[in-house]
Amino acid sequence: MVTFLDRHDAGRRLARALEEVRLPDGDVLVLGLPRGGVPVAEEVARSLHAPLDVCLVRKLGTPGRPELAMGAVGEDGVRIVNEDVLHTAGVSPDELAAVEARERALLERRAGTYREDKPPSDVRDRTVVLVDDGVATGASARAACQAVRLRGAAKVVLAVPVAPADWTDRVGDAADVYVCPSTPRDFFGVGQFYADFSQTGDDEVVACLARAGGRQAGLEDMRHGVQPGDSGTTSERDVTISAGGVRLSGELTVPPQAQAVVVFAHGSGSSRHSTRNRFVARMLNRAGLGTLLFDLLTPQEAGDRGNAFDVGLLAERLGTAVHWLRAQPETPQGAVGLFGASTGAAAALWTATDPDLDVAAVVSRGGRPDLAEPRLALVAAPTLLIVGGHDPVVLDLNRRAREHLRCPSDMAVVPGATHLFEEPGTLAEVAHLACGWFTRHLTATPYNPSA
Repeated sequence: MVTFLDRHDAGRRLARALEEVRLPDGDVLVLGLPRGGVPVAEEVARSLHAPLDVCLVRKLGTPGRPELAMGAVGEDGVRIVNEDVLHTAGVSPDELAAVEARERALLERRAGTYREDKPPSDVRDRTVVLVDDGVATGASARAACQAVRLRGAAKVVLAVPVAPADWTDRVGDAADVYVCPSTPRDFFGVGQFYADFSQTGDDEVVACLARAGGRQAGLEDMRHGVQPGDSGTTSERDVTISAGGVRLSGELTVPPQAQAVVVFAHGSGSSRHSTRNRFVARMLNRAGLGTLLFDLLTPQEAGDRGNAFDVGLLAERLGTAVHWLRAQPETPQGAVGLFGASTGAAAALWTATDPDLDVAAVVSRGGRPDLAEPRLALVAAPTLLIVGGHDPVVLDLNRRAREHLRCPSDMAVVPGATHLFEEPGTLAEVAHLACGWFTRHLTATPYNPSA
């Protein structure tokens, strides 16, 4: 039974459940449990307008059965051991010590990676909302609650999107408040309730923390009358774009000294929350490019699948977004590029034929350029078509479409990738290709993949 699309979807659902909890107006801190809990926590922190940090705990996996928790450890020397599991599994004191030493070493390394060797956020006398992507045994959650209590938290709220029906019994009295919107009885593991439960990497954790930090800095700037982008930090804000009588939600991110911005056009059945587009956007941000992710359709319009293939409508919305973007105070007065996926790629190519928009570069990921075939010969912007090597139908469509292009163009085939680039490493290759193409055609700064 799938309940959530991905961790960001789960975080938004959890944030709505937290609206029923009375939290103080200020001094709330959201802590995500790495790694999977951090994308969930990012959405909660966004909703609460609260700062985000990590609460570092590590499960102690049973030797030979690492998925079975025999305990957990956390910062400040926190240690929880499940004596029942130790007895049943026959774990010796030496085996337990070896596992604990290994996990503590990893915990310290991740602390340096996630916080860039900065100290953890001060929790003293604050309301702390601890967030994970779900609870199974409860060991990690208990360790996290204990860790923040030892550090002086005034109130501990434990919030997860999904957990077994008896989850509060498993966690015990570790928290003051428990929030969980989904507690199914047929619970076998957290992953069964996610359509996308792919592993969260360290890079994604760092990106979540950076985005949240940018939002907090932006709020502080606004309180002090500083315009977006003036403070030297990454500017990130939720935006609304009016187009043809409808209001479209989006997210605008502009790193310091950005020279250009890339606008994303998602594919059919997707939105600004596309995990794949967001991954590419984060890589572009690291390469010094701004990004705008926005919904091409309203939720009501998205219910009619025909709208997702109305390339003229999508291109009109995309063009409106480009005009809107150029008028924003934090937007650099440089070039604008378009990144399109699936049907969104057709909209991007269609939009690039409008000379008033002055689109400087286009990248298509698993695109359907054939849907814009009547306009392809009019595209002037340098265009890169990225296709999976194991996506034969779309590969053929892109080869044919390229024959109609008169602009500088190239086609990159990612070996082993299918249409959604779900295979390990394939989406990262898409991001590297996009960074290289956009920095080459939009900026004067060469792309450095190792940066």
